Amino acid sequence: MIKKDLSIDFLGVHFENPFCLSSSPVGNNYEMCKKAFETGWGGIVFKTLPPTHFKIDEVSPRFDALTKEATPFVGFKNMEQLSEWSLEQNLKDIKRLKTEFPEKVLIASIMGENDEDWEELARLVTEAGADMIEMNLSCPQMTAHTMGSDVGTNAELCKRDCIAVKKGTHLPVLAKMTPNITDMVPIVRACLEGGADGISAINTIKSICNVDLDRKVGLPIINGKSSISGYSGKAVKPVALRFIQQMRSAEGLENLPISGIGGIETWSDAAEFILLGSSTLQVTTGIMQYGYRIVEDMKNGLMHYMDEQGVDRLSDLVGLANQNIIPCEELDRDYKVFPAIDEDKCIGCGRCYISCFDGAHQAMEWDAETRKPHCNTDKCVGCHLCALVCPVKAISKGEVVLKPGREGRAEDKIVK
Repeated sequence: MIKKDLSIDFLGVHFENPFCLSSSPVGNNYEMCKKAFETGWGGIVFKTLPPTHFKIDEVSPRFDALTKEATPFVGFKNMEQLSEWSLEQNLKDIKRLKTEFPEKVLIASIMGENDEDWEELARLVTEAGADMIEMNLSCPQMTAHTMGSDVGTNAELCKRDCIAVKKGTHLPVLAKMTPNITDMVPIVRACLEGGADGISAINTIKSICNVDLDRKVGLPIINGKSSISGYSGKAVKPVALRFIQQMRSAEGLENLPISGIGGIETWSDAAEFILLGSSTLQVTTGIMQYGYRIVEDMKNGLMHYMDEQGVDRLSDLVGLANQNIIPCEELDRDYKVFPAIDEDKCIGCGRCYISCFDGAHQAMEWDAETRKPHCNTDKCVGCHLCALVCPVKAISKGEVVLKPGREGRAEDKIVK
């Protein structure tokens, strides 16, 4: 087995590997967190602790899933709120976990309703032995508008809450961002001005996954009604990566410490988050679907990737892809790439022909005798929809040609 050092230092805290449970149902009590640590997770963000006066009363059922074809689910809707255990019990669990697993990282997630709540919660989890604090400014299913994602879209409130937390602790503080916003950067700047040391992103996306067509109500149904709540899973990964890239590309935020969240299920997902600027990684939905054991696959895969890339330190990969993401108006538009069809792989299903005719530029033509497609390069614009829909991956990138009137040589263009 290939062995690489997966450890990373994040906000002055040493993680034996970057993989953490995110603040959610997967890290809800001592027993769960103990099992996760024993399975090999590097850190845990303990499920969000509310102030003592805020009572949690969950609905039932509270989950729904978005499926596609044979996929169990690509997206997950969760109506669960904060920890239902008493503050006293949660603090005992945090202290016990740190006593039994001193080398592991425990991040306490907290959410207050006012300055006093935030400061007090920060003080209590610090005294309990947490290594770091994550401020939940972004839960999309709170019953109070003074908490959760409604706060996370308001720069002034976020700054105020960060100031309050820093009064109660000397620990590093992460501000957890909501994706239910157009531009995250102003909120990030406000949190940093308030004293936050880094950012967690993203929390879940406000959603309605499905609607019961007979009962005419969204799912899940709670006594005949439903509501908007958070969406997670593989389907949100593109949204998470976009926000992380934009944060790390903003002026002055190029080295912003980020804990990445949103659809991480495999080692390659993890590598993508790291390459766009995440130092640590948080997982929930993948665990809910496959269990804590996925961390072994993710660690092994990431070590193999590091070996292939000739990288010894995980930190050397952080943010490397951002240099290759540029404004769309700066992209090279001087050439196009025609599709190449592997006749031996092609099964003659016609998927490429149908998609090209009905959804693109009618460039893929059908030979009725051979029952195989061929590309009409006079019509083809090089969009490669055909390659994406091919079920056997028989279509790849082929000839590169310069567009009429463009200078240079086609062979100078590098296409991967």
